[in-house]
Amino acid sequence: MALSQFKNRSTSAIGVEMFVKNNEMKKEIKIPETISERVTFKRKFTLWELYRSFVFAPRAVSKLMGNRKSNLVDPHFVERLQLAVTEVNGCAACSYQHTKMALSQGMSNEEISSFLSGGGDFIRPEEAKAIMFAQHFADTRGYPTKYAYDVIVKEYGEKEARIILSAAQVMIAGNMYGIPLSAFQSRLKGKPYKDSTMFYELGMEIVGFLLLPIAILHGFLRGLFGLPNERFDTTPSDE
Repeated sequence: MALSQFKNRSTSAIGVEMFVKNNEMKKEIKIPETISERVTFKRKFTLWELYRSFVFAPRAVSKLMGNRKSNLVDPHFVERLQLAVTEVNGCAACSYQHTKMALSQGMSNEEISSFLSGGGDFIRPEEAKAIMFAQHFADTRGYPTKYAYDVIVKEYGEKEARIILSAAQVMIAGNMYGIPLSAFQSRLKGKPYKDSTMFYELGMEIVGFLLLPIAILHGFLRGLFGLPNERFDTTPSDE
């Protein structure tokens, strides 16, 4: 009986501790006011762009899952890459979720805020080119130049570059879906985005959700026929 009581108390203690930690985590989550108080789009995407990002996302997710086992690219590095993509696109919902994830991985609020604000104070020299590529990927709406990607391959190696690209692909898909969701959540709080409509917000969410399985099938067929899981702007560089 004593052992049973001890186990029950231990279980209760663990539950209380987890509850306290979760509450502390919620209190710690801070994102820049330029994001949390946003009432206009920083980036606005079309349904076609959302669908296309969904086509590439499943294989990119698979690549990141494989990286968790191989640890070829540090998961913290992957998170910083995704924060960089989110900063360019300005997704409030994604910023909140990735801040939560980054905090759980040991990143400080100062470091997270710096990445979400586009600052360079916490960018490590060995990661700088990859961070710049992630920003370029987002800035080109998921259509980076082949030249920029080749620089990443040369700097980090082909396998590492593929993971870097996959991190950006997964994040931009999340951003494209999360941005109208952020606008809708803001609308429910009585602060609708000035350049948005409920039709756009719900249309992106509902139709995007319905198109997701079709996009996944599309991506699977691309892989089956040996088509690459990316698209690049092959326009020759001026350099």
